[in-house]
Amino acid sequence: MTLGPTPTGRLPDGFPVRLDPAVRRRDGGATLLGGSPLRLVRLSARAQALVTDRLTVRDATTAELAARLLDAGLAVPDLTPRGPDDVTIVIPVRDRPRELARLLAALAAEPSTAGVPVVVVDDGSAEPVAAEGATVLRHPTSRGPAAARNTGLRAAATATVAFLDSDCVPRPGWLDALVPHLDDPRLALVAPRIVGLPAARPTWLAPYEDAVSALDMGDRPAAVRPLSAVSYVPSAALLARRVALGDGFDESMPVAEDVDLVWRLTAAGWRVRYEPAALVAHEHPAAVVPWLRRRAFYGTGAALLAARHGSAVAPVVISPWSAAVWGLLLTGRRGVLPAAGVLAVASGRLARRLRGRGGPAPAVLAAGLVLRGTATAGTTLARAVTRHHWPVALLLALASRRARRVSLAAAVADALLSWWPHRTAVGPLRFAAARRLEDLAYGAGLWAGALRARDARALLPAVPPTF
Repeated sequence: MTLGPTPTGRLPDGFPVRLDPAVRRRDGGATLLGGSPLRLVRLSARAQALVTDRLTVRDATTAELAARLLDAGLAVPDLTPRGPDDVTIVIPVRDRPRELARLLAALAAEPSTAGVPVVVVDDGSAEPVAAEGATVLRHPTSRGPAAARNTGLRAAATATVAFLDSDCVPRPGWLDALVPHLDDPRLALVAPRIVGLPAARPTWLAPYEDAVSALDMGDRPAAVRPLSAVSYVPSAALLARRVALGDGFDESMPVAEDVDLVWRLTAAGWRVRYEPAALVAHEHPAAVVPWLRRRAFYGTGAALLAARHGSAVAPVVISPWSAAVWGLLLTGRRGVLPAAGVLAVASGRLARRLRGRGGPAPAVLAAGLVLRGTATAGTTLARAVTRHHWPVALLLALASRRARRVSLAAAVADALLSWWPHRTAVGPLRFAAARRLEDLAYGAGLWAGALRARDARALLPAVPPTF
């Protein structure tokens, strides 16, 4: 599947950005610490004078500076919502007449989308779709969601296309918050935040899904790219520049076709952004068995992505220093001092690198960054034990008492750390039970996909990128 032409053009005059609230200024504003992956950026004297909490593009110099801050994850667009003027909404659907009717009613009731062209692609429904006020295109037999979206993409006559799954209900103002991002000529996709649609009959699973759905990328805007805090966005809701997508989604992929599209776009030089100010509600699965099947299905997509994108799909991203520290700590008490030595050496090496950028050696900063990275690596490893590599952890636990203790500690730590930010929305026991079930299902799908493809790359760790 080919994409559109290589993007060109700079950010336009008047395009505003602001520093991400998580970014820390150091050395009187001479350096910025933040982004994902975490980086320390030293600014020139001229850039320091331009970079305040908010920067508005007014010439080529400020356009280049704003673009670099955006691409580094140090800044986010600070845009004013506005209505769409050149967009088509594409809805792929198969056998969901109730959900489709609900979505179409929501679009008709929203002022910004009431007159927008809508293309419904019926992907082989048992009963042909009827959609008043929309153009309906039909596949005689199901060809999958990627093909359905591509059919709608080809039918659209507008410069931009919004994709919405039939089990979604946009919240008011969702499209208005996304449209201004396309003022950036190098932006291909922007995605809203996917939140839970209140269930008519809530189940024990609903609070967990509402808190940590696999479709919810969180409450912070971000650049989207592999091996970052937001490495992909789901295709349940997207706004796209039609020319950037070219042939669109890879129709040979039954799953993970949205991740593949995002990664192909970023590799080609296009920008992809996540905008949580735009909200689209999604009807999450209510029954446990279909939910687990869906999670296992998602897991099978990792092997397909590994074949196309290599280590971008790595389940564990860890530096050699952090791996050495945790490997030593897992040996028991005798590994504590050697682990401390590794941390000291890593801190010293980082301090020397920072000194080379023109300032005094920030030993305290270097030590803090190394400790922070090591702690993050620990949570990543705990997640791998309980999710991606639980079959290996299970075999080791059957053979070793220490492995059983490590696996149990990882499961408890992962559940508690993940539950704490959502403690007011869901209880710890419910959260822990759902998380362990979800991880077992996803890990089973991951291994099944890798075995089917005879390709272990989706199971292998990677080293984080350096900048």
